[in-house]
Amino acid sequence: MKEHPTTYRITDLALSERPRERLANYGAGVLSSAELLAILIRVGVPGENAVQVGQRLLQKFDGLQGLHKASYEEVCNEHGLGPAKAAQIKAALEIGNRLAQDLGRERPSIHSPSDAANLLLHDLSGLEQEELHVICMDTRNRVMFMKQIYKGSLNSSQVRVGELFKEAIRRSAASIIILHNHPSGDPTPSPEDIAITRAIVQAGKLLDIEVLDHIVIANWRFVSLKERGLGFT
Repeated sequence: MKEHPTTYRITDLALSERPRERLANYGAGVLSSAELLAILIRVGVPGENAVQVGQRLLQKFDGLQGLHKASYEEVCNEHGLGPAKAAQIKAALEIGNRLAQDLGRERPSIHSPSDAANLLLHDLSGLEQEELHVICMDTRNRVMFMKQIYKGSLNSSQVRVGELFKEAIRRSAASIIILHNHPSGDPTPSPEDIAITRAIVQAGKLLDIEVLDHIVIANWRFVSLKERGLGFT
């Protein structure tokens, strides 16, 4: 008969040592990442209490950042989780991500390609799939809205140009900037990137929404198609 290593249930701990009680008494900031996850997980599995399950997740996915990037299915399939707990964890991480965006990107102004690239350099560098994002701005080049539009292999037949302007039209934006990543690690624009850019710029002229730039990000580097005159002439 298989024996489980010695462990303690959360309820075996003194009240002052339980994650939920520690949060109530001292604030969330004093809890470790594993303890915060334990509050979401609630119940452990044979051989692991909820904190230890949290520690295992952090080790498996290389921290909260890796856990945030992992798919719902990957988290769901971890021992001791399942659909409900995986959904709670992914939702909590996304709330934290959106809060960080609100605090760190509170109506910034964009005056150069680097200003735009820096808004998504961290998020897009190192991804295994392509993502295309749009930044909508007002007449003073202040960010109004940022949104992921596509995820997956991008080409001109898949990208619906009108979709890129939908939010800009709804919010009466004056201009937009398009950003996408190259999983290869090379930010050099491809002929397909140039063709898509040309179509987007032409559509912007018809809609009276200026396309200020299309930026390609890869491996913490970026290339501005506008600076290189690619697709904007």
